[in-house]
Amino acid sequence: MLDDSSMSIDYITQSLAHNHSLITKMQDDEVLIHGLNSAVGKIIHCFKNNGKVMFAGNGGSAADAQHMSAEFVSRFMFNRPGLPSIALTTDTSALTAIGNDYGFEVIFSRQIEAVSNAGDVLIAYSTSGTSPNILQALDVARTRDICCIGLTGIKPESKVMVERCDVTLRVPHDATPRIQEGHLLLGHILCGAVEAALFNKEQSL
Repeated sequence: MLDDSSMSIDYITQSLAHNHSLITKMQDDEVLIHGLNSAVGKIIHCFKNNGKVMFAGNGGSAADAQHMSAEFVSRFMFNRPGLPSIALTTDTSALTAIGNDYGFEVIFSRQIEAVSNAGDVLIAYSTSGTSPNILQALDVARTRDICCIGLTGIKPESKVMVERCDVTLRVPHDATPRIQEGHLLLGHILCGAVEAALFNKEQSL
């Protein structure tokens, strides 16, 4: 019979093995790589034309949204001017007011109506690809000439999100923790590539 320590070691090593396998799958996924390259180009174009990037997500994806927005506003790998970015997940007064007055489904779309301009970019996270408030945010963004970049997984039902996005980055997994781990990696690559290209600086990996 395994003791608690042995069981923990097994869980740790198996988790790392699953994560390693996921990264290998992502590295071999040409559709994902080309999509990521396209997303980088669209964000660069947005910033060069005085646009901003907006992020949205729920739960763990809200944390991803805030994290990546902060990388643009502050810095990622080197000191440089801040880049205009907003996490639509952070204003608790706006979130609770909108949720109370209109419903949770519009907490992001209402903010997009208020603060967006044509030419902006919306980066929307949903591990399932079916979050109602994310889908509504994408619908409103598209009516306002905003480029929509979606991050999700490979669950079949995520096609409803894919159909609403100009670019979709689909982590090749259907388990939420693995998808979120993939989203973190994609977000860091996105930030690093955009930062290096905009400021013409060789990126150190």
